[in-house]
Amino acid sequence: MLSRRTFLITGGVAAVGAGAFFAAPQVLVRPAEAAGAMTAQEAAEAAAAGEILIVDVRRPDEWAATGIPKHSVGIDMRDADFLAQLAALRPTATTPVALICARGVRSARMTRRLEEAGIAPIIDIPEGMLGSSAGPGWVARGLPVTVIE
Repeated sequence: MLSRRTFLITGGVAAVGAGAFFAAPQVLVRPAEAAGAMTAQEAAEAAAAGEILIVDVRRPDEWAATGIPKHSVGIDMRDADFLAQLAALRPTATTPVALICARGVRSARMTRRLEEAGIAPIIDIPEGMLGSSAGPGWVARGLPVTVIE
């Protein structure tokens, strides 16, 4: 079975049936996006350059405790209008969206949900704000935050 991510990475050509092929529109992706994940450092640099939109999917009390990544927006993943908020904040329909949470669990879950909803490109920041097995996290790396009160 060919996943959508594999389909995009391989240039959008897939076998169907007995040797028939079809091609998808050309999709340009940076290596980190092709992998579906970025480190906190990579995400900070890409957001500062205006290449991605970082969305912090944690709760407001968590934003208040640590701040949110600089050059990001906070949208609580539990909000009923999460998708509408995301659409309103996304500069273009093709702007990559990078999701971050505390330790990578919720961002991974939301990455899958958004991909299933046909929203792309979506990038996970698996080390999160507080660190995980994927890395030390935004805060421990000393990356800039915006204080939320």
